[in-house]
Amino acid sequence: MKISEAISFLESIAPPALQENYDNAGLLTGSPDWECTGIITALDATEAVVLEAIEKNYNCIVAHHPIIFGGLKQINGKTYVERAVIAAIKHDIAIYAIHTNLDNVLVGVNGRIADQLGLVKRAVLQPKNNTLRKLFIFVPLLFAEKLRNAIFEAGAGNIGNYSECSFNAPGTGTFRPGEGTHPFSGTTGQRTYEEEMKVEVIFPAWLERKIIEAMLRVHPYEEVAYDIISLNNSSQTTGSGLVGELPEGMSEHELLERVKLSFSLRVIRHTQFTSKMIKKIAICGGAGSFLIGAAAASGADCYITSDIKYHEFFDADGRLLLLDIGHFESEQFTVELLFDVLREKFPTFAVLKTGVFTNPVRYYL
Repeated sequence: MKISEAISFLESIAPPALQENYDNAGLLTGSPDWECTGIITALDATEAVVLEAIEKNYNCIVAHHPIIFGGLKQINGKTYVERAVIAAIKHDIAIYAIHTNLDNVLVGVNGRIADQLGLVKRAVLQPKNNTLRKLFIFVPLLFAEKLRNAIFEAGAGNIGNYSECSFNAPGTGTFRPGEGTHPFSGTTGQRTYEEEMKVEVIFPAWLERKIIEAMLRVHPYEEVAYDIISLNNSSQTTGSGLVGELPEGMSEHELLERVKLSFSLRVIRHTQFTSKMIKKIAICGGAGSFLIGAAAASGADCYITSDIKYHEFFDADGRLLLLDIGHFESEQFTVELLFDVLREKFPTFAVLKTGVFTNPVRYYL
């Protein structure tokens, strides 16, 4: 298959529109039109991972972190970034990064962390705003069901855990066909009255083109009347972090032991114990100190993330237990997540988890 097929599938799970404005997710090297000889999943597309791909004759790396994050003014091999890019270009290796867009979906990075802890009743910790649209369509009564089916299939009408959501109101539409038209009903030059259904659905902004194309394919009118408006509603399925619950509460000591075992940790940085039972837990893979306030406001008993600075530990202020488990450690299962979804979608295609340990941090105990 072509590399574009793998990219298209990954972007259906984590749309590029969900990446943060500072991010650089997407295809960083290579061409989407290349025939794919195999995919290696990794957290970081370092030079060692690129060399692994070359050795195994796999010409595509799907990594969580973009190896090119800021601008490159020179590419002469002086830095680890430049060396990885040079090796990839020289050997025709495509590097695709799926970063904050994978962080911002419930089934992404944080979903896999929640799996490790066995969390239930999961929800987005800080939902994204301005990602939803509403579509109003006016369609003849007899075609309303066909139209609903088409736009639902294209991704419209999902609200939380509910699908195929719509509002429908009957009414009467008018139009007068002009010269050269081929009206669905009525006579050229005469006003026509048509019994219609007004169909309203919500959809994510990044699916607009797909949904409009589906609507136009099945709508019987030569000129389709529809409206699209932007909503200020927060999305319930996209955004930063995740909050969920343990099936049964446990003490802070018990939680730390479980986290240490589940994530194979040698050390955990944490705030002073609160003497509370831990039931509700907030998580954010990678650098998540920006969500400490949201975690506390959610009523979480504990917030697990990484890269917390000294003064940021004070922000817990006794409201919850803060755990800093390390950046790599918090996101380590992303490699397996990418492997799993690709293998499920392309079961006969060569997909491999990297054998390179890319964590740059070491601990002296």
